[in-house]
Amino acid sequence: MPAPRKYPDELRERAVREVRSSGRPVAYVARDLGIHKEALRNWVRQAEADQGERSDLLTSAEKAEIAQLRKENAELKRSVEILKAASVFFAKELDRPRTKPTR
Repeated sequence: MPAPRKYPDELRERAVREVRSSGRPVAYVARDLGIHKEALRNWVRQAEADQGERSDLLTSAEKAEIAQLRKENAELKRSVEILKAASVFFAKELDRPRTKPTR
């Protein structure tokens, strides 16, 4: 479960919109809104990537897809380990000599 966000989404959107529309430096907008300037800088960069203005960063959708694929990959690796353990167990069962039941 991800950590809770320090700033609400509405504030993030407003801050990014303010930086982009006003042309003011990120540090000034951040100070006016009570946001850490590096947090705001990252939000602006991410917004630019999401709108296709930056090719050096992944979009939010791409990041979400990668996270989902990593989660699926980890789950598949766990399944493979379980199946390997099961196959070893059953191979040992097949190799055991069978005795005839006594009556």
